[in-house]
Amino acid sequence: MNGWKSRLLRLTSLRLRLVAVFAAVALTAAVSASGIAYWLNRDAVLTRAQNAALNDFRDAMSRTAGSLSLSASCTALGEAAADIANSTQNYQVLLTDSQCDRTSQPGGFSIADVPATLRKAVEKKNPKPNDPSEYHLYWQRVNLHGQPYLVGGAKMIGGGPTGYMFKSLEAERKDLNSLAWSLGIATALALIGAALLAQAAASTVLRPVQRLGDAARRLGEGKLDTRLRVSGTDELADLSRTFNHTAERLEQRVEELSARESASRRFVADMSHELRTPLTAITAVAEVLEDEAESFDPLIAPAVRLVVSETRRLNELVENLMEVTRFDAGTAKLVSDEVDVADQVTACMDARAWLDSVELDAPRGIFVRLDPRRLDVILANLIGNALKHGGSPVRVKVRQVGEELVIEVADNGPGIPEDVLPHVFERFYKADASRARSEGSGLGLSIALENAHIHGGGITAANLPGGGAVFTLRLPMPKEAPLEGSENE
Repeated sequence: MNGWKSRLLRLTSLRLRLVAVFAAVALTAAVSASGIAYWLNRDAVLTRAQNAALNDFRDAMSRTAGSLSLSASCTALGEAAADIANSTQNYQVLLTDSQCDRTSQPGGFSIADVPATLRKAVEKKNPKPNDPSEYHLYWQRVNLHGQPYLVGGAKMIGGGPTGYMFKSLEAERKDLNSLAWSLGIATALALIGAALLAQAAASTVLRPVQRLGDAARRLGEGKLDTRLRVSGTDELADLSRTFNHTAERLEQRVEELSARESASRRFVADMSHELRTPLTAITAVAEVLEDEAESFDPLIAPAVRLVVSETRRLNELVENLMEVTRFDAGTAKLVSDEVDVADQVTACMDARAWLDSVELDAPRGIFVRLDPRRLDVILANLIGNALKHGGSPVRVKVRQVGEELVIEVADNGPGIPEDVLPHVFERFYKADASRARSEGSGLGLSIALENAHIHGGGITAANLPGGGAVFTLRLPMPKEAPLEGSENE
């Protein structure tokens, strides 16, 4: 399919279209010029040969008419035919009267070779009263025995015999064929020249366009310092100047945005770092207050519990913000170790007292080299999200599919609205009223996705046909990873 598309692109390329247009124009012009030249030369050659032969035949007939009696014998008729044909025009003569037909050459043409229309015209008297000639000379070009001939005929003055001339046009046909071949060769050479000229013109025009395309690709790859060399004052030069100006403005704009983003990241990182110290102290005080909450006045105890809860939320938000800034800055690193995935999932759930709330399907023996802490963050976010927003039971299934580790976390809740699905991994995004209102920061799923990406994997969200949402984590596994205890699909 890709090969067919590449061939189609080559066939529809601008270079090929330019060559085709040049070739079509050149071919049309050459064929038109050659055709006109051929027909003009053909008419000139045939007319010249025809006029020369007919004039000579007319003169010879006039000379013979005075010396040939009306009652000439067949022998005299044959001698007269030979005398008329004795000419530099190299034609044959047929003389015929009511008694016999005689030709200038033995075995020559007969009266049957003369077209009937020509015979009829020759025998017809001149109807014009002001014209002294009783009969006229008529001619016709015909093919006899596969060769072109000029046949002319006239009746001698005074009621003498009728004479017919047969002039071969084979030499003229050969000359015209040679001319046609010459014009055809000239047309082919013109076509080749036009193709070469089109190729040169296309290269001249398309070379700057190709450079512009290469520069645009480099610009799209992030090389914002890409510029074109400008030469000349034509439209392509103006286009290059426009590209350079656009690239310069784009580079400036990207630098401004990068500076703002960098400043924003530094602000978030610094703010998060500065908040950790007072939060540590506040957390310690909150823990003490939580331990003594039962001894407080009933009116004060709810406020203490609220302070403790919000302190934990604030502490979690600060930790998440610091994690996000590490991903944005590109400083997040993997600390890999080979772990049994079943043990890792069980440890994550046990640390958060989720073992009684989650159905786990995780065969032992699936060993994967990954960062245990980051996998714990991913699982905690996915399972915690299912427990908080979904319906029981929550199911976690671990399996190996080919060279991928696949972990599915499914719940039995109302599912995720279709308009929310594309946004569930966005930062600070929270689902609407179709789920319970979230008390989280809106960063959990985005951090889980970033941790999956740093492993070279990903997370997808979907709705189950029977209801409920399912989050699927896919992480690559090294080829040498053992397959004991895995499930292959």
